[in-house]
Amino acid sequence: MITLLFKVIISFFAVMNPIGNIPIFISLTNGYSQEEKKRTARKAAIVSLCILTVFLILGKFIFDMFGITIHAFRIAGGILIFGIAFNLLHAKTSKAQTPHSEEKEEAAEKEDISITPLALPIMAGPGTIATVMTHANSYNISNLIVVFVSFSLVLTLSYVLFYYSTPIITKLGQGGLNIITRLMGLILAVISIQMIAEGIKGLFPHL
Repeated sequence: MITLLFKVIISFFAVMNPIGNIPIFISLTNGYSQEEKKRTARKAAIVSLCILTVFLILGKFIFDMFGITIHAFRIAGGILIFGIAFNLLHAKTSKAQTPHSEEKEEAAEKEDISITPLALPIMAGPGTIATVMTHANSYNISNLIVVFVSFSLVLTLSYVLFYYSTPIITKLGQGGLNIITRLMGLILAVISIQMIAEGIKGLFPHL
């Protein structure tokens, strides 16, 4: 059981990549107050936990009910991530990155990035959901518990890393943050293309 738990934790860590998501979180929360960053990190972790738990228990039923496959899910997630990457590459600011002087005027319209794109598709994306469904395919209770504990631990680590992202921003400065923003835009673009390619390959294996 311990060996299986360790193996599943490693697989979720590799797919979710909490360390690699730190610069993405920093870029997306540029202009947020410290309290907003903490709240966003907490909500993203909780929403991701809920999403993965639902797919752990009902994933096969959900996909069968709607007649969709994990490959189509990968393509949709890739397209969504590419849109985010495009904005980061061009340093476009969203309503979530409104300067402090305008914050009160547009508070009601401020984007909630904790759900999209942080929770879905970055933290609990197609790759993570596919990993959940792969490890939970036997649906015995001990296996489900191992999978649940594994992604819960990785999500907790992600939350902690996001929580302490402010000291990282302080050390980087605005210039460093701008560089990371564009670099993360490029990396996200590559990830999105890879997801789309894997989805297409899965849907059309003979191409």
